[in-house]
Amino acid sequence: MKFFSFFLIVFLLLQALSVSDAAYSLTQRDEAGNVGSLLKKSQPRKINCGHACLRRCRESSRKNVCERACKSCCVRCNCVPPGTYGNKGACPCYASLRTHGNKPKCP
Repeated sequence: MKFFSFFLIVFLLLQALSVSDAAYSLTQRDEAGNVGSLLKKSQPRKINCGHACLRRCRESSRKNVCERACKSCCVRCNCVPPGTYGNKGACPCYASLRTHGNKPKCP
């Protein structure tokens, strides 16, 4: 019985050492030698800026101007505040964008 246990431990140890690093590793090297992860990093989900800005600007008196400004802000921030006016606290990036005249860029 001791021989069988010894043989099993040696066999498992050899199996562990003989496994290729490339097959079971979670990292890989690119052409430049940099180590990168094979695991996908979670990216924030892209929102539909066209739809979100249509909803945001539906009560605006200048819909085209509002939608154009909203879409450029949405692409940068990947966020549009809820409602048709205000609520900019829900999207700080959207609220912080300014024009050259230091006026709020996003409607």
